[in-house]
Amino acid sequence: MRRAKTAEQLRVAQAVLLPLELGLSLEQTARAIGRSTSVTCTLRTRFGKIATGRQAAPRSKRELRNRATVDLAHEAKILDDVLKGAKSGGVVVIPQLKPAIEARLKKKIALSSVYRMLARHGWRKLAPDTGHPQGDPQRREDWKKNSPSGWGKR
Repeated sequence: MRRAKTAEQLRVAQAVLLPLELGLSLEQTARAIGRSTSVTCTLRTRFGKIATGRQAAPRSKRELRNRATVDLAHEAKILDDVLKGAKSGGVVVIPQLKPAIEARLKKKIALSSVYRMLARHGWRKLAPDTGHPQGDPQRREDWKKNSPSGWGKR
């Protein structure tokens, strides 16, 4: 109980210690810690499994959020391989890079993971996309030339 840093850790310690130290029943312990009997029983069972090594201790949200799938040196090597032309002024199109990065990692990753990986290694967006990859540039230019000049000036 002295090492508990959160209210939930304190409740777990109380759920285990109150019956041992004071001889309280499960219902009395639940009432003392402000939880239902089923939750109190779950807290005690989980504590026992973690203490004996049958279950891993839960990780914090921060640990889950910040866990790295690969180390930074490995990430840098993957990006060096994938972005060879981009370092000399080429254009980087992220959705087209994703399959190459997935092939080197040998697993599927989200598009946002590719963006985060690039950000970790100093890459940033310098210019907006010029148009849709399946768009017709000639039709777009024709439309620009023939569109009324008075649009949007009111």
